[in-house]
Amino acid sequence: MSISRKSNCLFLLIMLITGFSSVSAQQLSADEKGSLINRQDSLVRYADDIVNAREANQRFRSDSSFIRMLVRALKTPNSFYFPFDSLQTISKLYAPDSSFRIFTWQVKKDEFVYLQRGAIQKRTQNGSLKLIPLHDVSMFTSRPLDSIRTADSWIGAIYYRIIEKSFQGKNIYTLLGFDSYNISSNKKWMEVLTFDENGQPVFGGPYFSFKDDSAKAAKKRTVRFNIEYKKEASTTFNYDSSLDMIVYDHLISESNEPVRKDSYVPDGDYEGFKWQNGQWLHVVKVFTTALKDGQYPQDLKILNDAGGIDENKLKEQSEKNRKRKK
Repeated sequence: MSISRKSNCLFLLIMLITGFSSVSAQQLSADEKGSLINRQDSLVRYADDIVNAREANQRFRSDSSFIRMLVRALKTPNSFYFPFDSLQTISKLYAPDSSFRIFTWQVKKDEFVYLQRGAIQKRTQNGSLKLIPLHDVSMFTSRPLDSIRTADSWIGAIYYRIIEKSFQGKNIYTLLGFDSYNISSNKKWMEVLTFDENGQPVFGGPYFSFKDDSAKAAKKRTVRFNIEYKKEASTTFNYDSSLDMIVYDHLISESNEPVRKDSYVPDGDYEGFKWQNGQWLHVVKVFTTALKDGQYPQDLKILNDAGGIDENKLKEQSEKNRKRKK
C-alpha cells in the first residue's frame, strides 16, 4: 500500500476513534443484528475502495455502490443502534443526546478536487428509517462562511466531533470537521447544526461573536468558521472539556505571504471559542503564558493530517515562526 493510501486510512481511523460516541445496541433483536452484520461485511470493501482505490472511476463506482448498500442496510428496523464499527474509512458520529447520528466521508477526484458525502440518520420511536442525505456544494459557492444552508446546500466536511449546547430551550450541535481541500492546503471546519420545526437540518446561524477581537471585526457576520493551512502542517482544532472551549492553533504564514493560505502553519499560540449566551465567543489568546512543545494537552492532537509527519521538523519550524513573529 502506498504512503498516501496509508495516510488516508490512518487519518480516518484516528478520527473515528477520537470522535466516535457509542450508543447501546440493546434495542436490536438478534435477527436484526445478524442481518446488519452481514450487510456491514458487504459494505467494508466498497468503503475501503472509496479511499484507497487507485483510479478515480473505481473510487466513484465504489462510492455509488456503497451509498445504495448503506441505505438498504439502514432500512433494517432499529439500525440506528448498530454502530457499523467495521467501516473504518467512514465517520459515524452520534449526537451526545443520541437524537441523531451523522455519516460523513470523502471521495478524491484528483489531487485538486475532493468531494464530501454525508447523511443524517434521526432516531425514531418505532425503529423505522429517517435518513436525510447531505449534498456537498462547496465547489460551487464563493461565500461558504456567510450563508445559512440546508441539507441540499451543505458545506462538506468529514466530522470528527459533536459538541451539544442549549440556549433558550433549543438544542445546538457544533460539528468539527476536516476537508482535504486541495493539493496544497487542508481546511478544518466549525459548523453549527440545528433542526427546524419540521426536523430538517439547518447549517449555520448567528452563533459566532468576535466582539473582543477588533482584528477580526469583518468576521462578525460569519455563520460558520474554518482554518486553512499548509498541507504538510499538523494542526489542533478540537473541544477541550476541561476548559469547556474549542481550542485551535493560531496560524501564520511561514513565508510572510498572508494571502497564501497554503503557507500557514502553527506558531505555538492558541485561539479558541467559549460558549456564552447562545454564541461561540472568540478568544484571541487561550493561554497567557507561552507553552513549550508538548505541554498542551495531548488529547487535542487528534490527527496527523498528512500522515507520517516528521514532528521534530514541525517543532523546529514552529520555533522559527515564533522567532519571526517576535
